[in-house]
Amino acid sequence: MSIQQKKRPVVIGVTGGSGSGKTTVSNKIYDQLHGQAIQIINQDTYYNDQADMTMDERKAVNYDHPLSFDTDLLIKQLTDLRSNKAIEMPVYDYTQYTRSDKTVHVEPTDVIILEGILILDDERLRDLMDIKVYVDTDDDIRIIRRIQRDMVERGRSLDSIITQYLATVKPMYHQFVEPTKRYADIIVPEGGENQVAIDLLSTKIRDILVKRGHTELR
Repeated sequence: MSIQQKKRPVVIGVTGGSGSGKTTVSNKIYDQLHGQAIQIINQDTYYNDQADMTMDERKAVNYDHPLSFDTDLLIKQLTDLRSNKAIEMPVYDYTQYTRSDKTVHVEPTDVIILEGILILDDERLRDLMDIKVYVDTDDDIRIIRRIQRDMVERGRSLDSIITQYLATVKPMYHQFVEPTKRYADIIVPEGGENQVAIDLLSTKIRDILVKRGHTELR
């Protein structure tokens, strides 16, 4: 095996319903592997470009359906990162409901955490992951977290959040997200509160890194 193959980035997929604690789990893994070159990529960044649509049309899109994502672009860019090639990652503007004209230059790192609600839905994407994690959290907790996040970070009103949750988020979760649990290598109950699972994941990732020749662990 060549040095380049040994140094291939380790890709960790972290999924679960909206508000399940995916970000918390991802950040805690990130913190435990602070001695490594590690980054988090969010699937939400890869929502489709909707610049050719009116604002009303953009707001009417079902953002919890697999077709709302530019999965082909995500697969291409993740494949490039795994091949140690840099990418120009898109930037999504949540206030405008479409992709920004800006991009972010991203270099490959030892560990890539891919986070998102539907990252296990596409077999091509699953095949690019070394470890697949499903964060399993109660529905009531998830909707409360979603309300807090969308009002503070995404400029949404309470009414719009609740309407969207009942119309698309909840039904799409049961139709598309929850069924992907069967593809997970590890299921983490209660998200970021499960420190035992996070410790085990971090240890496993370090083990993979060592086997691939990443000897600079700290």
